[in-house]
Amino acid sequence: MTINYREKIIALWVTFLLGTLFHTQLGLMPLFHGLPIVESHKSTNINDISGIMWLMLGFFVLPMLAITTAAFADSKRYRVIHFGLTVFYSAMNLLHVILDLFVQPIIWYQITLMLLLFLLGLLLNLVAFQWMKLPNNCNKGQEIFI
Repeated sequence: MTINYREKIIALWVTFLLGTLFHTQLGLMPLFHGLPIVESHKSTNINDISGIMWLMLGFFVLPMLAITTAAFADSKRYRVIHFGLTVFYSAMNLLHVILDLFVQPIIWYQITLMLLLFLLGLLLNLVAFQWMKLPNNCNKGQEIFI
């Protein structure tokens, strides 16, 4: 049985993105029930937080690019860069969990989701590491139909 690392990586990234979107959605759910949401800092307009919005955009776009590139690229160089990206995201998830523990009140369902995303990230690290260790052109015999 052939192990298809690219399929596993794409599935893990998609699951990670869905979990990240759900994390954002969970943070906004109180609004739908007329309750206040937890805020890290108050802003008077969108321009006050434009830097944060750009960082959030980048945080979502990089996995989207990783998914797309993994579907089409198999170079050793890309696999090394991809592994580095997965390690970066795992570090960011761990930091996010730790910082969420300082937000008052602590919202345990958010912490649980972030821990799940962190564990998912570790699995992504493992699969990306295994993919990175494959010899160059390991999928040479596979045909690509576009």
